[in-house]
Amino acid sequence: MGTKKIGIFEKYLTIWVALGILGGIGIGHLAGDSIEIISNLEIAKVNIPVAILIWLMIYPMMLQVDFSSIKKIGKRPKGVVLTLVVNWLIKPFSMAFFAWLFFSKLYQAWIDPSMAGEYIAGAILLGAAPCTAMVFVWSYLTDGDPNYTLVQVSVNDLIILVAFVPIVGFLLGITNVTIPYDTLVASIVTFVVIPLVAGVLTQRALLKRHGEEWFKTVFLPKLKPVSIVALLVTLVLLFAFQGQNIVDNPLVILLAAVPLVIQTYFIFFITWFAGRRLKLPHPVCSPAAMIGASNFFELAVAVAISLFGLHSPAALVTVVGVLVEVPVMLSLVALANKWKY
Repeated sequence: MGTKKIGIFEKYLTIWVALGILGGIGIGHLAGDSIEIISNLEIAKVNIPVAILIWLMIYPMMLQVDFSSIKKIGKRPKGVVLTLVVNWLIKPFSMAFFAWLFFSKLYQAWIDPSMAGEYIAGAILLGAAPCTAMVFVWSYLTDGDPNYTLVQVSVNDLIILVAFVPIVGFLLGITNVTIPYDTLVASIVTFVVIPLVAGVLTQRALLKRHGEEWFKTVFLPKLKPVSIVALLVTLVLLFAFQGQNIVDNPLVILLAAVPLVIQTYFIFFITWFAGRRLKLPHPVCSPAAMIGASNFFELAVAVAISLFGLHSPAALVTVVGVLVEVPVMLSLVALANKWKY
């Protein structure tokens, strides 16, 4: 079997993100105070231009969700149970711990303690949002079972609807970050419920009219550039607002990356070795570990902006999560293939 490859966007995502960072900082510097016009376009603390862009990112992902596949859980439940335990009972709390350890304790010399809470909040939002889209890429590269991966992702999308708000609210509360619950709930409705419902309805209508092969081989590939462009424009906007913060503290991206990278490896190893102990076959164990290690960063970015604003350290941390995800996950792909059994 030949070497498996991924698309140019996924393979070089870190480069695109880095270019978006540089472009955003440059635009922010050139535009000056006039860029605040975009920042002020809000309804209920949700920035309208960014909300539209993030919706365009998330909607194509939701088109791939197949809730009818959930009925297959009973045939091989251990893999899904492992995914749920790691994603919802371990991952958010380990991320909160690492974020607290680094931003509140180890980084006191570099990060203003009054801002540490928002950096922690951004990390918590990443930790509470398990991967939904990129995991299909990681599963493919490690010979994961695509149908079982779809089951795991679909179950996670359902759990997000009910678990994300209380977990995020609890963890932010114990880290002394005050959040408006109405904004948090509105964010989930805007960035998960609405695109999920729209995606399911669109999927059913198009499958009925054109069939599954057309939907997967024609429609979804044509829609993919929309998601890509929306992601890159969102990053440019974020860094147009974050530019001065980065210029004043150029180490902030590196500092934010450290706990995120540690968390990613920590969750992967826990899930991988638990899966081996449960005697899960490689095509089930591998995507389970990948889902836990990676993040639904689009949702994390959206909620961070809604709760804390475009200028916030929380939004910055979620974007750093995008920056480090691909190189770290590709290293884990190589590890999973090396340990294939």
